[in-house]
Amino acid sequence: MDFWYSHNTISQLLRPLSGLYKGIAATRKFLYQKNILSSQAFPVPIIVVGNISVGGTGKTPLTIYLAELLRQQGFVPGIVSRGYKANIKTFPHFVDTLASATDVGDEAVLMARRSGCPVVIAPKRNVAIKALLGATNCNVILADDGLQHYAMQRDIEIAVLDGQRRCGNELCLPAGPLREPVQRLQDVDFVVVKGEAAVGEYAMQLLPGELCCVQRAAERMDNKSFIDKPVHAVAGIGNPESFFQTLKSLGYAVIPHYFPDHYTYQVQDLNFQDDLPIIMTEKDAVKCESFSLPNLWYLNVNAMLPEDFNQNFLNKVPLVSSAQSFVTL
Repeated sequence: MDFWYSHNTISQLLRPLSGLYKGIAATRKFLYQKNILSSQAFPVPIIVVGNISVGGTGKTPLTIYLAELLRQQGFVPGIVSRGYKANIKTFPHFVDTLASATDVGDEAVLMARRSGCPVVIAPKRNVAIKALLGATNCNVILADDGLQHYAMQRDIEIAVLDGQRRCGNELCLPAGPLREPVQRLQDVDFVVVKGEAAVGEYAMQLLPGELCCVQRAAERMDNKSFIDKPVHAVAGIGNPESFFQTLKSLGYAVIPHYFPDHYTYQVQDLNFQDDLPIIMTEKDAVKCESFSLPNLWYLNVNAMLPEDFNQNFLNKVPLVSSAQSFVTL
């Protein structure tokens, strides 16, 4: 929705509906704050990684990063997620590292493989958390994309922004990209920005790693292997330009191919009538593992955050752990 990122005729025409959406969101939050709608507390810290806008902002790599950071401090983290675009119908569902992205969703597969944590998906996060705590020894929960899931009480909130798009025209749906008003960012514990951060925010960099063969993940190449060579770049993510720019920064002659976020690929989508390398994101790659395309690669990326974020975040975790009341509403 390009009109979400500027003030234009379409966004202005949709402003009344945006105001209605904003009012509904505010009323819903108020009802939870006043305990008119009940929420669930849990006996371990719940850390929410989410955003206030529609589209990709970097939540998945940040969740993976936080899982490793917590593990290094002796915690046993688990992850819960909605399982967006999962075809399975029975929840809660434990995500195996060999699971199909078609069955459980691309982000759930990626988090299970990259984090090494148990991952449970369910549209209702509380159901997923109960399943995780009942079957594992996890003592801290990372809730992927749960910022607006107020039925789940939380101890730490992290909002993630895309540094290029940020909050767009700062209007709520459908006139703009926001799920909640921009003022919501004042309530969270940390604002993490993929790219350049403002004062009071923390910059997250996605560092490019190796090129991995989609069909044979153990087969890897240095990411400098295609410098000054033309490559097909494929992205079905919230902001494809950020991925294409990363490849350009590595020195590739990028031929971009845009697909919708969470797109379900067919092999014919990648038939470009030549033998040039095809490079995609890891989130796209988990949906293409059955394709017999020898020139299909994904770029491994890893989140990196400043040390002051690490320290401030970790300092807050034991505080909420000891202060948790463990009351179930």
